[in-house]
Parts: sequence; structure tokens; C-alpha cells
Amino acid sequence: MQEAIYTIVGIDELLSHVQALKGVGARFVQMHAERNVDDGSYRLVYTFINVRAAQEHIAQGGSYAIENLVVEGIDQYQEIPSISSYYPAVFPFENEAHDLFGLAITDMQIDFKGFFYQVSTAEPMSVITPEVKAAREKAMKVRAAAEAKARKTAAEKAAAAAAAAGEGAAGAAVAQPAAAAGSDAQHDEAAAKAALKAAEMEAKLAAMDPEKAAKVRAALAAKAARDKQKKEA
Repeated sequence: MQEAIYTIVGIDELLSHVQALKGVGARFVQMHAERNVDDGSYRLVYTFINVRAAQEHIAQGGSYAIENLVVEGIDQYQEIPSISSYYPAVFPFENEAHDLFGLAITDMQIDFKGFFYQVSTAEPMSVITPEVKAAREKAMKVRAAAEAKARKTAAEKAAAAAAAAGEGAAGAAVAQPAAAAGSDAQHDEAAAKAALKAAEMEAKLAAMDPEKAAKVRAALAAKAARDKQKKEA
């Protein structure tokens, strides 16, 4: 049977407790960060197991303990000492806490300098797959290009309409080309929105299980075919 022991420690006490665990042969299991949504503070939980003691207790049919050191009330900019000098295996967890939560962990033995994860935005916690990130970046570029094209086209047509009308032309003569330019601009804007929607859908599909994504694509294709038939009817 397994039981968990949680010990609350201050940041300045963390290394001494870790050193004590290392001294009795405890192994590092994992570390994770949590954010308190009420006050915005952070919490770190370090988990260890004394393997030799656990094996003895299991052999005797007894329970063994998973030991957890808990550091609470951490400010995002408060320096937290790395425990990697005692347990090098902590490096992915400490880099994760830095990259995904923005925590200031100092003196890491292996420090990825904020590039352990590829994230869409800054912390906290915004991990995405490379495929989703690429799809989102593509959607942003498509939208920016479509909007720029719409603005350029509208400006060119408005300028052409003004030149054709002449300085002394009546307002009615100018209204028709200007309205046409506005109509084209609206069309370009609609095309930009459609392109953005398609890119966003690709981003969602990229994040799905491949089998599920294939079913969604098939459903979308069937819907598009039905819509086309309705318009042609």
C-alpha cells in the first residue's frame, strides 16, 4: 500500500530538505508547478521515494511512503534555487516550470534558457504542437495578406474613380465608381475572413487524433457538397 507525505517548506529551506533526502538514498520522482487562480501565486511540489525503505516495507507486506516537499506562496519573480546539483534528473521539470509558468529558477545544471518548449504565447501554460503552431502562424499570415490586399485594391480603385471623375465632376458621377470599389473591398474582406476560418479549422484538425481528424474532414466535405447543390438548385 502506498501513502503520500506532504511537507510544507519555505524557499530558503528547500535545499536543506533535499540534501537530507539525498543523504538517506531517496530518489527523485517528479516535480510540478501549480498556479493559484485566486491570488496568482505559485506552488511547487517535489516528489521523492526512498526505494530501499519501500522495498523492505513491501516485502514485509506493509505500506511505503512517497515523500513530497511543497513550496507555496511563490511570487512569479521570486528566485527559486535549483535542486539539480543534488538530482540532475530534475532538469526537464525545472525548465518546464520556467518556460510554462515563468518561474525564476536559478542555477539550473541544464538550462534551456526558455527554449525547452515551443509555445504559442508567453507563459503561463500555452503549449501547442508544432503542427498547430504552424497552422496558427499560417492563419495569421493569410489574414494579414488578405487584409493588405483588400486595402490596396480599395485604395487603387478609389484613386482611379477620383481621377476619372475629375475635380469638377458631379457627386453622382463619383458615387458609382466609389460604390463599386467599396463592393470589391467588401468582397476581398469576405475572402480574407473565409481564408482565416479555413486556416483556423486546419489548426484545430492538426491538433486532433488523425482518425478523428479524417472523419471531421469527411463531414466538412460532405457539408460543402450539400451546400453547393443547394446553391445550384
